[in-house]
Amino acid sequence: MVPGTAVRWRRRVSRLRRTVLAALICVAVVLPLSGAARPEIPAPAPAVVAAPTAGTLDEAYAANRANAAEASRMAAAHGDRHRAAADRSMADPSRRLLAFDGRGAGLVTEVFGDLARADRVAVLVPGSDTSIDTYGRFRAAALALHRQLAAQPSEGTRTAVVAWLGYETPGTISTTVATTGRADRAAPKLRALADILRGITGPGTRLAVLCHSYGSVVCARAADGLDVADIALVGSPGTGADSAAGLHTSARVWAARGADDWVRHVPHLSADLFGSTVGFGTDPVSPEFGARVFAAGDGGHSDYFDTGSVSLTNLARIALGDTTEVTHD
Repeated sequence: MVPGTAVRWRRRVSRLRRTVLAALICVAVVLPLSGAARPEIPAPAPAVVAAPTAGTLDEAYAANRANAAEASRMAAAHGDRHRAAADRSMADPSRRLLAFDGRGAGLVTEVFGDLARADRVAVLVPGSDTSIDTYGRFRAAALALHRQLAAQPSEGTRTAVVAWLGYETPGTISTTVATTGRADRAAPKLRALADILRGITGPGTRLAVLCHSYGSVVCARAADGLDVADIALVGSPGTGADSAAGLHTSARVWAARGADDWVRHVPHLSADLFGSTVGFGTDPVSPEFGARVFAAGDGGHSDYFDTGSVSLTNLARIALGDTTEVTHD
């Protein structure tokens, strides 16, 4: 085979391989869709709350708790005891709900710590299959981070964590999980949250977003115009951008993946199929992407916020701004 022919052959094989991989992803998420829809659960419209300030936070929390209590009553009347219990737990007087919407899969923004006085605020952005019905596992991650921030030495620093289930997450088994569609719709909402937090805490507070799995796609799509100091991507399938520079942000971009995370097997490609772009491109922990790669230990896809883990320790250091203390593989 002449040299020119060999080069053309390799290019054709490469294109074919990328197309086949993308098609496999598409088939894998399309085939199991039948019967996935869930009946709508009745719930009130969200409480009408003015943009909160440090002085009105308690009023916002109370209004959203009251809305959650009403959502619980409506879900119970509908016969959905599981949702009624989940909503009822949101209405507990100890909960600090910055936002709540019990309709559909549900949306919640919950605060841990004294947000009004915080010097450092970490915003957690969840991945697929996160809803009011599964919120407990996401909340556990936020609580673990909040405890870790309090435990790590950072003299005089006051911290808060915001668990932001502020967008409709895709199902792990769905067509939406392999495209940026949900993330594109979520991005302006995440930017708006950062602006709200700035209005509560003031310009001197350091904000960081810690983004898990599909949540990393959301953070990447929001990055241009997102007023934060750091963006950390963990368990990321990709961002839809070729590089960290392609996110067009002045924030530091971090990335990590646990040694036992199944997402490492996801093909890092992006291809147009059936009118949609499938896949998220360059691996965020690869040298080509150009993020600050940090150690995440031996954990799996759901282990990044496990108490005592290397990943949680490093995520807390990033949130605190102790970036020189972050460990690397």
